[in-house]
Amino acid sequence: MERAVLVYTTWPSIVEAEKAGRVIVEKRLAACINILPGMVSHYWWEGKIERAEETVMLIKTRASLAEQVRTTVKDMHSYTTPAIMVLPVESADTAYHAWIVQEARGN
Repeated sequence: MERAVLVYTTWPSIVEAEKAGRVIVEKRLAACINILPGMVSHYWWEGKIERAEETVMLIKTRASLAEQVRTTVKDMHSYTTPAIMVLPVESADTAYHAWIVQEARGN
């Protein structure tokens, strides 16, 4: 069975995250997305430390769809350099893993 992955990304607002998340799920690029508002980030950007309130999105998908997810996130994102990290899933409940693989099938 194909490997599942999590794609981690952040968004400047819950509105932008929900819009993108809906598209990702509608395109069947993911079985599920989780949106976690209220994150505070401190980071280096253009030579200085910035602070931002952001929203985290976790995207549950197949490894083979990760590149399409990455492209969709970049296309819909307002950041010049959005955080996009594909994280391998070491272990998952068998039934839950099967559900991710079944539902995330792309168009």
